[in-house]
Amino acid sequence: MKRLLLVSYLVILALTIVHALNPRTAEAADMAGYLVDSKGMTLYMFTKDSIGQSACEGGCVEKWPLYHSEMITPPAGATAADYGEITRSDGKKQTTFRGYPLYYFFKDKVAGDTKGEGVKGVWYVIDPKNFPKS
Repeated sequence: MKRLLLVSYLVILALTIVHALNPRTAEAADMAGYLVDSKGMTLYMFTKDSIGQSACEGGCVEKWPLYHSEMITPPAGATAADYGEITRSDGKKQTTFRGYPLYYFFKDKVAGDTKGEGVKGVWYVIDPKNFPKS
């Protein structure tokens, strides 16, 4: 009986963790739908990246932390095939959207923050309905 309870607890815990990392879309008054994680934290793309390759290294990663989730349940406007994973040059895993690596922004503190939008003309939120297919 104890073993059954332990297994049940572990399954519930695993499902909770997976749900916590899944992306979804959000909307802001000044922009269309954009990708966020399940906590509502905005996900960004870097225009200097290429499909399957991150150009953000060193100090860049301190300001633009990597987003990674082992299992993805796609939000509206996206499919499971839109998501992938790369292994970066530093050996860390990073989730991609249509081939492009996903990041957080260190100044976004609460759900709905989009302070990284347009930073230096190279960091942007992703509208899955209008983002080009790779």
